[in-house]
Amino acid sequence: MTWSFEIGRLFGSTVRVHVTFFLLLFWIGAAAYVENGQAAAIDSLLFILALFACVVAHEYGHALTARRYGIVTRDITLLPIGGMARLERMPEKPGQEILVALAGPAVNIVIWAVLALVFGARASLDDLSVMSPETVSFAARLASVNLFLALFNLLPAFPMDGGRVLRAVVTIFTDRVQATRIAAAAGQVMAFLLGFLGLASGNPLLLLIAFFVYMAAGAESSEVQLRALARNMLARDAMITHFESLAPSDSLHAANMALIHTTQAEFPVLHADGTLAGFLTRNAIFAADKAEHKPLSISEIMQPAGLTLPLTARLTDALDALYAENTAAVGITGPNGAMIGFITRENIGELMVISGR
Repeated sequence: MTWSFEIGRLFGSTVRVHVTFFLLLFWIGAAAYVENGQAAAIDSLLFILALFACVVAHEYGHALTARRYGIVTRDITLLPIGGMARLERMPEKPGQEILVALAGPAVNIVIWAVLALVFGARASLDDLSVMSPETVSFAARLASVNLFLALFNLLPAFPMDGGRVLRAVVTIFTDRVQATRIAAAAGQVMAFLLGFLGLASGNPLLLLIAFFVYMAAGAESSEVQLRALARNMLARDAMITHFESLAPSDSLHAANMALIHTTQAEFPVLHADGTLAGFLTRNAIFAADKAEHKPLSISEIMQPAGLTLPLTARLTDALDALYAENTAAVGITGPNGAMIGFITRENIGELMVISGR
């Protein structure tokens, strides 16, 4: 994710933090300091860090359960509104999806139970409206928030875990695309309700959550429709066949000219024998133009070639390669290994539109 950076790896997955997370820490710490002084600021910051440790544990609940079904979690990112585990895909068998979805809230329930039984913390959702260290202990506040996180994530609407459970149950009676539309529609209705509540109460965080829920619900629905379309097509059905290519030794000026004279956002970089060396993106060209030290050749700024696919590969394989390798495009090769076309996320999306999905 843009504007996030890695802070470590745990259980085979990268943990990342978005820069806006630090803005949240600063805002909460400054507000507590202005209102109640240094001790309150330190307490607030420690509580937020403990809370987000619980959020990471929640996301690892999903990640480790998904691993049982051979699904890799690329990374887990901390955001001001929570965490996001980027699984390469969700299991499509209803029972497996339900288990993966429920694993996250189950972690929060376990944390709540440990705080209540071991530390004697009295958890109550009423404490969420107070959250004062003078009246509610640190452990009780943390237990209350974990209880809230479990219940909130079980709401039957995307992108909450309960929405995935709803989708899995509805899939028993209809196809996955329709089930996803139902769960996504429920998520967007909930987003409107959260947005209205945020406007009525003057709470900017609720407005931010409402925006995230609305966008994530729509994105999930589009992704499932995309995969449903891709299952019935081959790579050759979606590949770009008319394109301008570059050579690894070409200069930045040559890349600029190619950018001006075409509408391409990605340029294949080919060896003399036609095999793929990598891809050069429009953004990489812009960044190189602004850099103090210009590259001597585009081989210095291109994305090295990753997985290439034959013409007869399924389009779902291309989608998986695009997301798994986080690459701009996937090359399609002919019988002799030379690149004859490439596929991007955008042209798969365009194929979905003109196919009437």
